[in-house]
Amino acid sequence: MRLVGTITATCVLALLAGCATSKQAPISSRDGPASNAVADATVPPPAPPPPPPSPVMVAPSAQGRVAAESAHKLARPGYMIPPVMVATDPGRERYEGKEVSPVHLTRAEPVSTFSVDVDTGAYANARRFISGGALPPRDAVRSEELINYFRYDYARPATRETPFTVTTDVAATPWNPATRLLRIGLRGYDLPSRGRPPANLVFLVDVSGSMSSEDKLPLVRTALAGLAGELGPQDRVSIVVYAGAAGLVLEPTNDPARIRAALDRLSAGGSTAGGAGLQLAYNVARDNFVKGGVNRILLATDGDFNVGISNNKALIEMVERERDSGITLTTLGFGTGNYNEAMMEQIADHGNGNYAYIDSALEARKVLGEQMSSTLFTIAKDVKIQVEFNPAQVSQYRLLGYENRALREEDFDNDRVDAGDIGAGHQVTAIYEIVPAGAKGWIAPRRYDDPLPAAAASRATELAQVKLRYKLPDGQTSRLIERVVPAGLMARAAPPTGDFAFAAAVAAFGQTLRGDEMMNGFSHRDIAALAGRQQDFYRQEFIRLVGVADSLKGG
Repeated sequence: MRLVGTITATCVLALLAGCATSKQAPISSRDGPASNAVADATVPPPAPPPPPPSPVMVAPSAQGRVAAESAHKLARPGYMIPPVMVATDPGRERYEGKEVSPVHLTRAEPVSTFSVDVDTGAYANARRFISGGALPPRDAVRSEELINYFRYDYARPATRETPFTVTTDVAATPWNPATRLLRIGLRGYDLPSRGRPPANLVFLVDVSGSMSSEDKLPLVRTALAGLAGELGPQDRVSIVVYAGAAGLVLEPTNDPARIRAALDRLSAGGSTAGGAGLQLAYNVARDNFVKGGVNRILLATDGDFNVGISNNKALIEMVERERDSGITLTTLGFGTGNYNEAMMEQIADHGNGNYAYIDSALEARKVLGEQMSSTLFTIAKDVKIQVEFNPAQVSQYRLLGYENRALREEDFDNDRVDAGDIGAGHQVTAIYEIVPAGAKGWIAPRRYDDPLPAAAASRATELAQVKLRYKLPDGQTSRLIERVVPAGLMARAAPPTGDFAFAAAVAAFGQTLRGDEMMNGFSHRDIAALAGRQQDFYRQEFIRLVGVADSLKGG
């Protein structure tokens, strides 16, 4: 089928450069085909033209800026990049998983440093695989994103001066009687709707041919329309789209009806000039920048960029340049078959935003409705965690997850090193598996180990020191929080219960899906039993997923 849209991709680029065209066909829309649409299945469609060059939208030069400004002047609500149907290549999903974190000997490496992570996309993506009757690829699973998908009973911050609380607790490890679990939990302060700053949001929507299936563009409309309903009178939304080229389809507005109408007019077709769209979105956000407010792009795509800038490294460099200007990036992943999860997760992290995967209207409601403040409003940035274990109490340790968030020890005190951000009401959970001193660990004792350091022996009442660095949203200098974890917590450690038991079950599920060889045969049935009975819908769903995964694995 060949659908003829408003303007060819070549003409779109000409318009963005300041040219004009005298013949325009009616636009196609969700409500019905354009009047000149051709749908003759007996006539093979002509080969699509080669992808047009896109430097006018990509280059951060004066030419690119002129092109963006031209788009502002020429685009009208309802403007559509031409919907030319293209085939997608199933089975081209891209992931860049890391190896499971190694075991560390405390005497040799007492310090563990990592950036916080509030992304949840890996959990929703794993759910999509399991619900569809297959276990997810190991590289698609990041245990910390499974753990942080759920909320836990951490204390609320008492004041905004310290934007989050720190909770630590220790329990016996369900899958290894010789080890213990140390849980570190952060909780950010909640932001009341009356107290939140104004938002300048740019919806950047992929309308290329790969977005035509029901789990992509139709779900994008549902997700972003739901967010439009959460806006306040001080907020503004613009909509930018891209396929073979990029264009502005909605000038800034806070009218939910206009936003929904613009979303409803979108249809899919053409190649994917994602880099061009991203650059235009940054230009639009910059033109409407709100000082002291939230300036954020929400990119909705399957990540299948194939025109212009398309490799992860170049995209990361682009978003890193732009984040310093105060414009952040949230990525919302959609669809199957050609999904580029590696790109989605990485550019969100480097763009000081967060990454979520939307596999249903319910998940869209959770991410952009129930958790809108967490998704959009940053309360602390460049948040880093550093844990120093006392070798008098801990002989070995490993961190469950956070492999792609690991930092060097010297990065902790370096304010120039970028790290994760925490949104209003966000929670962050990290779980270490530790070996008590004197207990049998994963690594045999070394023949030539040095004696225990005197400093460690003199602080035998301390299990570890937890340090956090963070900056306020408008700050450039970090602040420090320090907590000592008393050794008595390990001495009194019992099997985890309640919240801790559920968090441990989710961690075990993630590690099992990743093929962690140190889970000692801890089965899906063991995981479900550890999770216990739950009243929360999402926790109940987790237990059902574990059961399905058990049947897929065969026990």
